[in-house]
Parts: sequence; C-alpha cells; structure tokens
Amino acid sequence: MKWLYNIVEKLRPQFDEGGKFHAFHSLFDGFDTFLFTPNTTSKRIGAQVHDATDSKRTMIIVVLALVPAMLFGMYNVGYQHFLATGQSVGFWQTFAFGLLAVLPLILVSYIVGLGIEFTVAQWKHEEIAEGFLVTGFIIPLIVPIDTPLWMVAIATAFAVIFAKEIFGGTGYNIFNVALITRAFLFFAYPSKMSGDQVFVRTDSTWGWDGGKSLVDGFSGATPLGQLATAQESSVGLHNIVGEPIGVMEAMNGLYPGSVGETCVWAILLGACLLLLTGVASWKTMLSVFVGGGLMAFVLNISGADNAAANTPWYMHLMLGGFAFGAVFMATDPVTSARTETGKWIYGLLIGCLAILVRCFNPGYPEGMMLAILFGNLCAPLIDWCVVRVNINKRLKRSTVKK
Repeated sequence: MKWLYNIVEKLRPQFDEGGKFHAFHSLFDGFDTFLFTPNTTSKRIGAQVHDATDSKRTMIIVVLALVPAMLFGMYNVGYQHFLATGQSVGFWQTFAFGLLAVLPLILVSYIVGLGIEFTVAQWKHEEIAEGFLVTGFIIPLIVPIDTPLWMVAIATAFAVIFAKEIFGGTGYNIFNVALITRAFLFFAYPSKMSGDQVFVRTDSTWGWDGGKSLVDGFSGATPLGQLATAQESSVGLHNIVGEPIGVMEAMNGLYPGSVGETCVWAILLGACLLLLTGVASWKTMLSVFVGGGLMAFVLNISGADNAAANTPWYMHLMLGGFAFGAVFMATDPVTSARTETGKWIYGLLIGCLAILVRCFNPGYPEGMMLAILFGNLCAPLIDWCVVRVNINKRLKRSTVKK
C-alpha cells in the first residue's frame, strides 16, 4: 500500500489551505482517513484514552456484520420472485436477480446520504464522520424491495438532515437515522410500505422474468401481515404459494419481508461478530429478546382473542424485523442507553413494546421500528434515573450517623 500512500501524499497539497482544490478538503480528508490511520494526535492537555479502536474501525465491523443479512436478502429477493412466477432456476441466477434488484437501493442510499454529509462537512469546515457507512448499509435492508428509488432518496435526505445534521452530526443524534428513514417512508407513503405486493419483486429485473405470469394462489403477505389480517384467533402462517411456515422456515427466512430482516441465521452470524469484537452490548441485545419473549408469553396465556397474541412467543422473536432490530439497531451506541443497568431497562422496554404494537395495532403489524424509536427517546431519561439512583445510594452509604 506504500504506492497508494505516496499518491495520496502527493495530492495532499492540492487540497490543503491555499491549494487548487481546497473546496474539496473535507472530501479528500474523508477518503484519506478511510484508507489510512491518521498520523495526527490530540493537542489537548490532560488525561487521554488510548485505544486501537476508533469510529472508522467500529463502523467497518458493523458493516461486515451486516454482510450475511445483505447477501441472504439478495438471494431471497430472487427466490421470492421466481417462486411467485413459478420458474425453476439455479442458485446463481436467483442471486443475480436479487443483486440487480437490491443494488440500486444501496447506491441511492449512499449517494444521497454521503453527498449530504460531504456537503455539510465542507460547509462547516469539519472532518467527515464515518457514521453513515452503517446507516447507508442498513437503509436498503429495512425497506420492501419494491420501494421506489425516489422515495428512498427523499427519505434518506430527510433523515440525514433532520435526524442527524441538525443535532450536530454523528454522535449527537438522539434517534437512529436509518429508522427515521423507515418511519418517514411509512407515514409519508404507507401504501408502498405495507400490503401484499411490496415485499415481492413480481416484475422483471432487467428483463429476466421471461414473460412469466404469477402462479395461481400467489400471496405476497408477510407472516406478520397474515397475523394482522387474520379473522380467527389462531392462524397458520404460510409462504407466498401456501406452504406452511414453521420454526425452521422462520429461522431460514425464505418468506416475504424487508430485504435483510428475514433470515435469523444470517443475523446471528452478525451478532456473533458484534459481540466478539465488543462493538455491541450483549446486555442490550439479550434484554430486547427477553422483553419480547416475556411479553409474548404473557399474551399467549392471557386468552386474548387475537391471532398475533396467540402466536407462540418464540415465533415472535424470529418473524419480521425483531431479530434484526435487536441486533443491529437497538444496540446503536449513540442512541441507546449507556449505563449498564440502563441497558437492561432500555432493551426490556423495546422488546415489550414491539410485541404490544404487533398484537394490538393491526395497522402496523411489525412494531419494532416504533419500539426502538420510543426507546431512543427514553434512553437519556433512563440513564439519568440510573445515575441519580446510584448517586443517592452512594450518599446514603457515605452518611455518618451521629
């Protein structure tokens, strides 16, 4: 990499103060720090924390953890398409179809989001933060495959500007930016975020459908959508051609849903990487699953006349975006609780609320998005209460009885 370093150093004077391309200094600095570890040190006087992990490395680890879910999502997009059209094709053609369908979502997410971040950084004469590396990767994973690209562009721009930059940029936002993107899409364009048609790409991707029509009895409803519209208190889940969905099918994730949220195995691979590297908090992650499982179990034994409430508690943890949200979004270190006790409370709150929304709000059968955003809102209060309780305990212990 010495040759690349020499090229970067040769170009540096052109982007420094007084250089020909000084207007693009933040852009150059962003690529420089992405490729190489900065050789600058803090000039502040006082104690300093020395750690080999910086925000750039942290974000790259999260992106790597998301790769299994992304790759499976691409395959599932192709799988659902060919299943719906009754075609039998090989693995690579199935994956290629999904790749071509998902790639535009990724490009739009990064082009719009990074374009805004580069512009703001240059305008404010600041360094470019690496936070959108993860956000831009998550956005395509949490939207239906048939979401129009212009909607993704508008929602991404709204989220980056009003949920991030207006608060001061990376590290200052109080809400998860990717979830704000999803929430904007859901409330601004509800017909494109729910229903039986948006989660399966039924039209051709670059002319690959071969003129096939949909098979008889096709239904693109997600499992949670089926529960929300069920007329009976107990209903069997099925895929788009009527085959039943059991525990293993739910784990495997070969059913309609947002691009990267269906396969629990792929999500667990990402969770292992996040936990082994210490990037995500196991307390937050575990407490979300515990809270969701407990609430679903309580509803199971409550006798509620509701298909979602009667769904086994363990199925709730595998269906929809519950596992994805618990692993990749509830654990966001910027918007989640930071005290150790607060992490348990924060996770339990999200898990319980997600199941309650699923079971008692048929207009929004997922629940995880609203639960995490509400958790983001409560996280500072949770931390404040935990700290105050700890202070009061210490004061009581230090009081000398006369």
